[in-house]
Amino acid sequence: MTMLTRHEEEVEYVTAMVGTQMFGVPITRVLDVFAPTRVTRVPLAPKEVAGVLNLRGRIMTAVCMRRRLGLSPRELEDRCMALGVEADGEAYGLIVDAVGEVLKLPVADRDAIPVNLEPAWARVAAGVHGLEGRLLVVLDVDRCLEHRNEALAA
Repeated sequence: MTMLTRHEEEVEYVTAMVGTQMFGVPITRVLDVFAPTRVTRVPLAPKEVAGVLNLRGRIMTAVCMRRRLGLSPRELEDRCMALGVEADGEAYGLIVDAVGEVLKLPVADRDAIPVNLEPAWARVAAGVHGLEGRLLVVLDVDRCLEHRNEALAA
């Protein structure tokens, strides 16, 4: 039996909102938090790809989390925010409705994905944390960006 160090017992999450659902991305996966501006549309891109943007000289794919989760999109001018993440060496901006605080939560308190979780959320979740009257869905960044493989297969 291995003992966990104090560092491994807790995970810090950057929290964000999409619609009425709060989710958390492990802080180790978040490179930046920013307000997206000047998103350039990409012809024939999957519907959840809002386009590409330039963040301090780095081109990244902007992914609309509302569309990824089957919700109606908002206009970028509606004060949305983005979480900069990386997957397979590519940079992405996950466009969300709002970014919240950083929460440090015990690993032992993370539960499996509930069977009654909205299917779109269940597909991108790595688990959940029950908070005071709210459910925090832990986002699996790699699953969330699986549209890359779906687009290549099409």
